[in-house]
Amino acid sequence: MTDVIDSLVGIAPGSKLDAIRAQRSEARKHAQASYTSLFEPKELGGIGAEERHAIAAFVAGLHGEAKTDAFYAAKLPANLRAAVATEVAAARSKGPYGRFPKGPLSVEDAPGPSWQVSDAGRAALGPRLTAAFEHTHMLVFHPRDASAASLQSLLDAGWTTTDIVTVSQLVSFLSYQIRVVSGLTVLASTL
Repeated sequence: MTDVIDSLVGIAPGSKLDAIRAQRSEARKHAQASYTSLFEPKELGGIGAEERHAIAAFVAGLHGEAKTDAFYAAKLPANLRAAVATEVAAARSKGPYGRFPKGPLSVEDAPGPSWQVSDAGRAALGPRLTAAFEHTHMLVFHPRDASAASLQSLLDAGWTTTDIVTVSQLVSFLSYQIRVVSGLTVLASTL
């Protein structure tokens, strides 16, 4: 398979940017391996491909990364793609928000809005993706506010503990992938 980051950035083999990425060959190899393990695993386990791509499109949409959003959204049926886009539009925010435990970092506390999937979104997404999107929003915008209650809502929606780890890995990987794509896109414009 073509390297997904190269594809998203438009890096041509033999280009200056390809040579720059080749200098970090292990990072390149492991980023692609992470993509493969999350989106093309030998066994999907409890999270289907459609759910994985919906979560990825939601994360990319929250970050405002159009190319990455389009890449993952294109893998969804039209009705789900529309539901994801509607929820992204309602969920976008700035951040991070949240509170640190009392101590020296609490000077960085920042209040911010919490978000929940709309009623129409709940109907379109179903309980599993609804819970996953609310968890995803928390991880993206309120990482300091993670709690047992937020994880319980995923369990209540039918996610297993292994699924919850995978959902969180998807969010983490997408946040990384988006930053790499953004950085390489800026770098490409200077070459």
